[in-house]
Amino acid sequence: MSEPLHRDKAGATLGMWLFLFTELILFGGLFLLYAVYLARYPHEFAVGGKELNVVFGAVNTIVLLTSSLLAAMAVTAIQRDQKTVSVRLLLGTIGCAMIFMGIKYVEWSAKFGHDIYPGSKRLMAGPPGESVFFSLYYLTTGLHGLHVLIGGTLLGFVAVRVQQGKIDSANYSWLENGALYWHLVDLIWIFIFPLYYLIL
Repeated sequence: MSEPLHRDKAGATLGMWLFLFTELILFGGLFLLYAVYLARYPHEFAVGGKELNVVFGAVNTIVLLTSSLLAAMAVTAIQRDQKTVSVRLLLGTIGCAMIFMGIKYVEWSAKFGHDIYPGSKRLMAGPPGESVFFSLYYLTTGLHGLHVLIGGTLLGFVAVRVQQGKIDSANYSWLENGALYWHLVDLIWIFIFPLYYLIL
């Protein structure tokens, strides 16, 4: 019985890594597109970057790093049969996701309030490079935000299964793979933050 379980766990882990690889290709393509247009519009990208709130970006970076730590600790807790601790750590991770999305909502709302969004009169009247910068910014951060929502939902599902006893120290593939996905979400933001918020 233990051998099939081992194969199932190995297969699930391999499947998750392959899925994460496709996600890296997706965002890698966006980062490559960013690099191409940065070389074409370096001044406009620098001006666009100054419109972004570095404090919001830095706080969200800390929030996601904290959430990744909590997710990793949740895996360790379930390996030690600490079900309640694991659930609490997962809830902490989900809480961090909610904080991240709340800050992103405030940030986007402020940009829309200042007429800074793709197709806005302000950007259409300005140099084309700025419009390209913000189009890429909204596309990349919007797609990343979608991944945060998906990851938070997945970890919520996992937390319920841990609470029900369906995930334990003998069978925690769902939790481990959910944490891997969340680490990817964190990793992608680590690239987004300097590219868009710290550009000179």
